[in-house]
Amino acid sequence: MKLNELRDNPGAAQKKKRVARGPGSGKGKTAGRGIKGQKSRSGVAINGYEGGQMPIYQRLPKRGFNKPNRKEFAVVNLSKLQEFIDAGKLDAGSITEDSLVEAGVVRRKRDGIRLLGKGELTAKATITVTGASKGAIEAVEKAGGSVTVADTAAA
Repeated sequence: MKLNELRDNPGAAQKKKRVARGPGSGKGKTAGRGIKGQKSRSGVAINGYEGGQMPIYQRLPKRGFNKPNRKEFAVVNLSKLQEFIDAGKLDAGSITEDSLVEAGVVRRKRDGIRLLGKGELTAKATITVTGASKGAIEAVEKAGGSVTVADTAAA
């Protein structure tokens, strides 16, 4: 095989359809746009325009509110924590937010890490996080460990 023998697969490269290039092309004169009207002309942008009636996005009621300064927490469930302790990636003696990121339990801290009570924790763990649910704290203490909530205002 030589460079001059290289070819595209049959049907892979199609020629661009050239419109408005005479009657012989089959797309001459109006170039497939029909006759007259707004859409036959250039520079048309009619997204959401409904011909004079009130557009649907204006007719529907607006509801809800997104707090601009809300806190975004990275969440960790107990089952995930136990999984990493069993794999030897986490030391159950002292689990901090930095050690959770380092071990790969969460990708980044965001505004803090929040511990949630889904799953079971069997290891005796000492955990320091920004926030924790009541169920998570109970489950950790039941396993013989302790949870320290660093910033109570954010949790």
